Amino acid sequence: MTTPETSSVTHPALISVEHLSKRFGSKLALDDVSLSLPKGETLAIIGPSAAGKSVLMKCLVGIYGADAGKIILDGDDVSQTNAPKRAAWAERIGMLFQQNALFDSLKVWENICFRQIELGTLSRKDAKEHAVHLLGLVGLAAESADLTPGDLSGGMQKRVGVARAISTDPAILLLDNPTAGLDPVLSNHIELMIGKIAEQRGTTVISITNDMQIARTRYQNLMMMHDGKVYWSGKTHDIDDAHNEHLTQMLNGSSQGPITMRTGKREDHVFS
Repeated sequence: MTTPETSSVTHPALISVEHLSKRFGSKLALDDVSLSLPKGETLAIIGPSAAGKSVLMKCLVGIYGADAGKIILDGDDVSQTNAPKRAAWAERIGMLFQQNALFDSLKVWENICFRQIELGTLSRKDAKEHAVHLLGLVGLAAESADLTPGDLSGGMQKRVGVARAISTDPAILLLDNPTAGLDPVLSNHIELMIGKIAEQRGTTVISITNDMQIARTRYQNLMMMHDGKVYWSGKTHDIDDAHNEHLTQMLNGSSQGPITMRTGKREDHVFS
């Protein structure tokens, strides 16, 4: 595994993952994973299925606790789900889950502002107005606010998930395949919006993506994972000089290389 030299970071890391490991039974889903990301910067995570990308996201958001290593958010150790500062950080993180995780029984606008409604930080009237504004940002009509997720296509549900993830103006935005199932025009629109959020609001963004062009052009940093390990990490502009077989194979989508297709049963919903 090789890591390119990068310029010194002038700002302290907002997100610091130190030698993180996570195991499910006999399966080591994350194996000595480390990353460091300053406030306001963006990171794309790429890798094949079952690489551990989604598990890493769920550790960052607090769904899973670390078996080894640390997760430090702006100096707070939140490695375990019961860490003293974990609940406070949950309010500062927005997340788009891989399968959107929308509530079928709630209307679209209630899904988008679910947290604010539950906490009472917005009235239902203000919550709906805020949700309609966010729907416009992700390319959905105001009329869709009163629909339920079951009334929407998969791509529309994805956009609602993005709207919910940004609804609280989070300090950290975690996105699990935000453009999956979207056409190229809308994918670029969503990614441009994510970039503007990071730039204008100082939001720190980590996004899992299968779109190598988006990974190359829309994110400042990139990390390549396979089998729970980090095989390359660095500035996106250093990709072409990386000379890393795993990274090159992933970027080119080649069937030839160190990444091989798995056969047999696997838990993609857990380990992707």
